[in-house]
Amino acid sequence: MSSAATTPPSVDKVDGFSRKSVRKAKQKRSQSSSQFRSQGKPIELTPLPLLKDVPAPEQPELFLKKLQQCCTVFDFMDTLSDLKMKEYKRSTLNELVDYVTVSRGYLTEQAYPEVVKMVSYNIFRTLPPTDSNEFDPEEDEPTLEASWPHLQLVYEFFIRFLESQEFQPSIAKKYIDQKFVLQLLELFDSEDPRERDYLKTVLHRIYGKFLGLRAFIRKQINNIFLRIINGFALPLKAEHKQFLVKVLIPLHTVRSLSLFHAQVIRGLLKFWPKTCSQKEVMYLGELEEILDVIEPTQFVKIQEPLFKQISRCVSSPHFQVAERALYYWNNEYIMSLIEENSSVVLPIMFASLYRISKEHWNPAIVALVYNVLKAFMEMNSTLFDELTATYKSDRQREKKKEKEREELWKKLEDLELKRSLRRDGIIPT
Repeated sequence: MSSAATTPPSVDKVDGFSRKSVRKAKQKRSQSSSQFRSQGKPIELTPLPLLKDVPAPEQPELFLKKLQQCCTVFDFMDTLSDLKMKEYKRSTLNELVDYVTVSRGYLTEQAYPEVVKMVSYNIFRTLPPTDSNEFDPEEDEPTLEASWPHLQLVYEFFIRFLESQEFQPSIAKKYIDQKFVLQLLELFDSEDPRERDYLKTVLHRIYGKFLGLRAFIRKQINNIFLRIINGFALPLKAEHKQFLVKVLIPLHTVRSLSLFHAQVIRGLLKFWPKTCSQKEVMYLGELEEILDVIEPTQFVKIQEPLFKQISRCVSSPHFQVAERALYYWNNEYIMSLIEENSSVVLPIMFASLYRISKEHWNPAIVALVYNVLKAFMEMNSTLFDELTATYKSDRQREKKKEKEREELWKKLEDLELKRSLRRDGIIPT
């Protein structure tokens, strides 16, 4: 093997991945290193050839080897130790970032666990204690992470991995699971604003890619807020006292909050926004959270007005509203409620779905609609066929009426034209 093949990749372009939202320090800040899981005595990393220097069929295997090498972590508080190996790992991470950005065919099924393993070994760690128990990110000077030369590239690599066109959530969900998300959320306690900025991006990508994790993520973020928000500030304002007496205390008289789910849904439907698409998307999100926990007996009480509104949302020309409504069919619990009541829900939704599948301007919405129609067909094929036949029959009658109406208008126009010509003496009366 030639010496050029084993030369570590260039390390001059690390700064090219810095994000605009990462704030530069105005003055020298203190640095600290997180406590990583101990791996014993640091090992010597064997130089590997550059990915670009090996034939394409060999690159996926070499990619896995480089991921495994990058699982090694170093002590950055000891500034003189392992300098050569630290630089080699940094340049390897830099190479991996470039590789996942531009390459194709590298993302084999074997790569998913290795990627998650490498990311986990680097970012999941015990954070250093803060100098003060009441650290204020807006006022206090943060403690920066000394291992950031490696951490930044690990985060950048993971984001590019999640954004890859070849990324398959159906495979990745085996490894990016609830435990992974919980460990990710714990890292928001990091004082380093650069890390929190990357964490927000990573969490946003996971929320967008993994529909099955969305409810869990919302719940865990809500739990974090509950730990932060201790109660009303003293002295209590008049509106807080009124809220306590008229809302919070009466809630203690019922056996379960689930008794209120149907009333809450009716309230949302009553005040549904008519001119603001952003509010509609928000309402659909709130509604899904309630449906996630509603009892089947309560669902039956509100299913007709609920799906009449969802049908209107699916038909919305604003694609985000239609998309958010169609995502309900990706929720397993809501799907089970729909399946149990398909004889009621399907007739309400069918006409809108069938029309959209033929007419909607957005191909992504059409694809989602086809998936929903397929799910309905599998739930109740007999009813689906009946509704299809009825819909086509109704459309033929409508087209016939439209044709008759057009012919009538044409006759009226001809009569008016003849009358005008007679009045002007152009043709004899």
